[in-house]
Amino acid sequence: MGFGLAAAHADGISANVVKIGVLTDMSGQFSHESGEGSVTAVRMAIEDFGGKVLGKPIELVVADHQNKPDVASTIARKWFDVENVDMIANLINSSIALSVAQLAKDKDRIAIVNGSGSSRLTGAGCTPNSIHYAYDTYSLAKGTGAALMKAGGTSWYFLTADYAFGHALEADTTAVVKALGGTVLGASRYPIETSDQSSFLLQAQASKAKVIGLAGSGTVFVNAVKAAQEFGIPQGGQTLAGLLVWITDIKGLGLQTAQGLVLTNAFYWDRDDETRAWSKRFAERMKRMPHMGDAGDYSSTMHYLKAIQAAGTDDAKAVMAKMRETPINDFFAKNGRIREDGRMVHDMYVYEVKKPSESKGEWDYYKLRAVIPGDEAFRSLKDSDCPLVKKG
Repeated sequence: MGFGLAAAHADGISANVVKIGVLTDMSGQFSHESGEGSVTAVRMAIEDFGGKVLGKPIELVVADHQNKPDVASTIARKWFDVENVDMIANLINSSIALSVAQLAKDKDRIAIVNGSGSSRLTGAGCTPNSIHYAYDTYSLAKGTGAALMKAGGTSWYFLTADYAFGHALEADTTAVVKALGGTVLGASRYPIETSDQSSFLLQAQASKAKVIGLAGSGTVFVNAVKAAQEFGIPQGGQTLAGLLVWITDIKGLGLQTAQGLVLTNAFYWDRDDETRAWSKRFAERMKRMPHMGDAGDYSSTMHYLKAIQAAGTDDAKAVMAKMRETPINDFFAKNGRIREDGRMVHDMYVYEVKKPSESKGEWDYYKLRAVIPGDEAFRSLKDSDCPLVKKG
């Protein structure tokens, strides 16, 4: 039986199961920022909820999209059409998230994005069936871009990953820099799977820009920071700006190399008692501390399941309406809310990576520089190009 109207049962829930699919990078360059961590976070949420909703078992399915949009679309289509998956989670890689969000709209299911960052997901690419939860390129740009401009980093050169996320991060940071009176001297775009960034880094070094903005993620970002150290770029007075930095990146780099990096984040395990308690449970399973993607995957899955319970159905429209009207108050966010463009609005945090001498032990990496209130952290609805947003 299909999922549509024909599949609706008298009890208001499809089939006999609620099915969540984690579509993520299990083996590629973003697997440290998603992969097994996102699967573990979603599984924890299902277990903590009790494994059932409205009397129906909650089932988890997992697939590796291999960072290929065509592979991701094929899996998502099969999940929706054949396997009756109700919601797809994580969706790291912005090109993939954008295409699966549209598929969710077409099939009247739900997509909740935590891995990917492109602000297009709540802009021109917004849908009534998708939520962008943990962070986006606008909030990263606003936090890190403004912090470095205030510190005197008034000229920029970008090293940009050549796909949707990198382009959005470069564009959003450029807008922040220019609005604050700074200049952008140039950009080099590198293929998403590149392993050697030497030539791009040398161009950035030659630009004499005060800040080199690394508009990329994953192992390529880590390699770029290491190579920049080898070329003496920070020692020469240029600041490296990690525009998307995961705590697993800092672990990979080590504090000696990463110290002083300024970054913007939605979540830090050591922020308060609640974050520490949840992170300890996650770390027992994953043998590492969680990052904002893991925390967002858990929080959003729990919010989704609570919405099904409250709505009395897993019908996508009813569940989306319930998620939008219910504030999010948990270890991840206080007074978080989901807007009509699908953006989950919550506070963001600007951190600086500690020096080795400041760290009290493993995973003690960040010191807080600023809190950005949610209303400032994300693009305002009046500036949105999401077709769902009603203007004045």
